[in-house]
Amino acid sequence: MHLDPFSACFRIPAGAHLGDPVGPAVLRLRHLAGEDRIAFGFVEAARARRVAIIGAALDLGQGRRGVDMGPSAMRAAGLEERLRSLGYEVRDLGNVASPEPEATALEDESARFLPEIKETCARIAALVVEASTAGEIPLVLGGDHSVALGTLGGLASAHGPGGVLWIDAHSDINTPETSPSGNVHGMPLAAALGLAGPEFESDAWPLPAIDPQRVALIGTRQLDEGERRLLRKAGVRVFTMSEIDRVGIERAVRESLDRVAGGGFVHVSFDMDVLDPVVAPGVGTPVRGGLTYREAHLALELVSESGLAGSLEVVEVNPILDRENTTALTAVELVASALGKTIF
Repeated sequence: MHLDPFSACFRIPAGAHLGDPVGPAVLRLRHLAGEDRIAFGFVEAARARRVAIIGAALDLGQGRRGVDMGPSAMRAAGLEERLRSLGYEVRDLGNVASPEPEATALEDESARFLPEIKETCARIAALVVEASTAGEIPLVLGGDHSVALGTLGGLASAHGPGGVLWIDAHSDINTPETSPSGNVHGMPLAAALGLAGPEFESDAWPLPAIDPQRVALIGTRQLDEGERRLLRKAGVRVFTMSEIDRVGIERAVRESLDRVAGGGFVHVSFDMDVLDPVVAPGVGTPVRGGLTYREAHLALELVSESGLAGSLEVVEVNPILDRENTTALTAVELVASALGKTIF
């Protein structure tokens, strides 16, 4: 049976839960022709056991210096060695070029440094297209969360609109009109949904890049009022920390995986501030009451078992704010869980 890099025709048992490992773990969708098909995911990419690391050393999307060193901190924490120990071939594409805030003129307070962010994200998008169409798992290392515009844009350019599991203390669905700060790292989800305005459009990506019915947020615990309105209007599924406390992380993740499943692509965007600051102190916008170390690992273990996701980004590691590179070391271990590491 022929397998292109982003679809296949395996069938899975009727009634199987999309979050269950149904080996090979596959995603069932109803194609227009009535066929059962699966979107590109870790199943297909992991079969090739190849990862492409893309450093997105961008810090223009927020106001605290240091997050541009996140990719280097994760590399120094042994990322490549960890992936190779799991049996992956690793290709490190280096860091995309990004301007320095001190050497960049600020033109619009409502979307700070947006032209420069878009230029950087266009370079990220090109590398994501290159990696994903080559059958590699694009692993994007932030940098602040504005890099997600490039990641999602690249995936949509290559494969059409998809779904995203957004694991973050914040929803990042502000727009230039709703944002209290004008920081673009609080806008990438709105931009990818096509809700942030024409200023986010680019020849480098189509908008919307994702389907609002295939977006799930996990770990949310700090929202602006404008974000609440947009989330309700778009119909995005939000698992707040309060709901996770009640239903548990496993149920939240399994239901989220069901939600994001579908054609095109499934992406996991992991912001390290979703973790409690005790676990991940090196982030720019910490919020108390986050995921525990084990909850975060279980979430990504379930993602791996499902086989749905074909790309991953880890963002907002800030070594200047960290203690002994704790947050970067934790990020590396979480990436390992997402890519198949198990305890036994």
